Amino acid sequence: MSYDRLTAENAAVLFVDHQTGLANGVQTQSPPEFINNVGALVRIAQIYKLPVVITTSAADGPNGPIMPVVKDGLPNATIVHRPGQINAFDNEDFVAAVKKTGRKKLLIAGISTEVCLAFCALSALKAGYQVYGVLDASGTWNKIVEDAAIMRIVQAGAIPITWVAVGAELLYSWQAATGEAHAKLMGDFLPFSANNISGFMAAKGGH
Repeated sequence: MSYDRLTAENAAVLFVDHQTGLANGVQTQSPPEFINNVGALVRIAQIYKLPVVITTSAADGPNGPIMPVVKDGLPNATIVHRPGQINAFDNEDFVAAVKKTGRKKLLIAGISTEVCLAFCALSALKAGYQVYGVLDASGTWNKIVEDAAIMRIVQAGAIPITWVAVGAELLYSWQAATGEAHAKLMGDFLPFSANNISGFMAAKGGH
């Protein structure tokens, strides 16, 4: 196994069916936790200027519109509204949008984990992408369903990851130009990490 790190130059983010109606059914996290984690992944995409593709399924029906935390936070993202395909990779416009990012490492989050994330991840792997399933920015109805989905995509070659790990790997050093923005990210979305911010600011000279 080789360890080829995530960077701001090789990664893209896919938000699959982060819609208000579907989000109401997420039971694997509390609503505040889930929105917080999705918001953190959005902020990471902003900080590292990652290309983003957002897709919806039947957004004019019960699945609902895109969650505000995603749509408002990523106004320049490519949005693909699927008319009925369950697997996002069955939609030609979505496949083209992903290809257009020019990135081979895909950070994928979806509602629900066992369908929207898993199906997209499996198809992306088959298409030759390296897939990272961002599990805490994804959600589903219960733990058994989530565990089965994770085992399925990992068996196929996907890498399970969380937003904190994504951000840390992209940051790589607190001395990087993104260090201050990243420190704010951690303070905003992982409050106990305020200690990290204190240490970072001290290292920067207290300003």
